[in-house]
Amino acid sequence: MNDDHDRLRLACELARLCPPSRTAFSVGAVVVAADGTELARGHSREGGDPHVHAEEAALAKISPDDPRLPGATIYSSLEPCSVRRSRPRTCTRLIIDSGIRRVVLAWREPVLFADCHGAEELAAAGVAVVELPGLAGPAREPNAHLLG
Repeated sequence: MNDDHDRLRLACELARLCPPSRTAFSVGAVVVAADGTELARGHSREGGDPHVHAEEAALAKISPDDPRLPGATIYSSLEPCSVRRSRPRTCTRLIIDSGIRRVVLAWREPVLFADCHGAEELAAAGVAVVELPGLAGPAREPNAHLLG
């Protein structure tokens, strides 16, 4: 459990690297193999792309045929999106398609830009979803300008 908290806290810290936006959340994500090896990390708007999401950025750094993906966990400071206007695939779909079978998140996406059901879609696809609401505060902090 401490590993989950530590990895999710790192994802929350990565969200602070996001350039602020009035139209998107600041999110951090970390992908970790079953043996504890960090495979990749990412954050929203990484590399100056105003449309890139954290999970998308992290997954793009891993070969899609990496045999460690089915045993991996993705840690995301915010519930992975299930609705997206800027790309053809949502983060929920990217995670399911990657073969990752476990997601740990800190904060459910509030209805601000879309009605997100990422956790439900992941669970329906057989992905284990763990929510650690004790880290929702640190996940909300870089998004305070949107919530106020």
